[in-house]
Amino acid sequence: MNSVRSRLPRLLPWLDARAPDVVCLQETKLPADAFDELVAPALTERGYAVAHHGDGRWNGVAIASRVGLADVIPGLIDEPANPVGPSPKVEARAVSATCAGLRVSSVYVPNGRSPDDPHYRYKLDWLAALRATVAAGDPASAVVCGDMNVAPTDADVYNPAAYATSTHVTPPERDALRALGLHDLVRERWPDERIFTYWDYRAGMFHQDLGMRIDLVLAGDDVAPRTCAAWVDRAARKGTAPSDHAPVIVDLDDAPDGDCGPVVPPPSAGRRRR
Repeated sequence: MNSVRSRLPRLLPWLDARAPDVVCLQETKLPADAFDELVAPALTERGYAVAHHGDGRWNGVAIASRVGLADVIPGLIDEPANPVGPSPKVEARAVSATCAGLRVSSVYVPNGRSPDDPHYRYKLDWLAALRATVAAGDPASAVVCGDMNVAPTDADVYNPAAYATSTHVTPPERDALRALGLHDLVRERWPDERIFTYWDYRAGMFHQDLGMRIDLVLAGDDVAPRTCAAWVDRAARKGTAPSDHAPVIVDLDDAPDGDCGPVVPPPSAGRRRR
């Protein structure tokens, strides 16, 4: 969301248009009381039960569901504290709940900053805690959604060389993501497509389609075969005051047209010569 307070005028029309059964939000940037006051009533009016885990800083995650919301658990098993700052603090970066028989997690993986920064080690430890949490439940029915801050392969970055000395593309991060043992639903549906989910606000990156695919829907062995459509709602990144991320949509069992055939994601802009 990059602040749900700022994006609420974008979020609510999107919910009305797409009508998802389960919504996972990241980077709400609101404490619990503010979320309950500003956001939860609008979601409740639309038939959603809501679980939010936030501390009002740069983090905050939520799940909204119209198909059940049970066994809500904030955080991860043995979740590490962020070592950066005056005192270590466990941040609000994960919340899980059972929705229609699936164990759904909304996660906001630490950025990592740079490979030589303590925040990078924190990121790897956090991903290890996520792996332990998924493994402790029923991995086959797990669905992990969110901003992973990791591009799974070089194909998920507009120019891998531009990130050669930064995070998001390093082998340890990618190994930690693969170690979750889950299916990448969008990439499995579209193995050769140019698909991004994040574009920096600066320098016309979105309009030039210079982005990264770091927002993922990962799922277990029982869930992945049910995927009828998996795509990025690129149109939601357009217009006035959008987030710098676009929503990822997955339809299980039935595609929007009632057919279990593939639904092609809206095309990104063509590659431009520079």
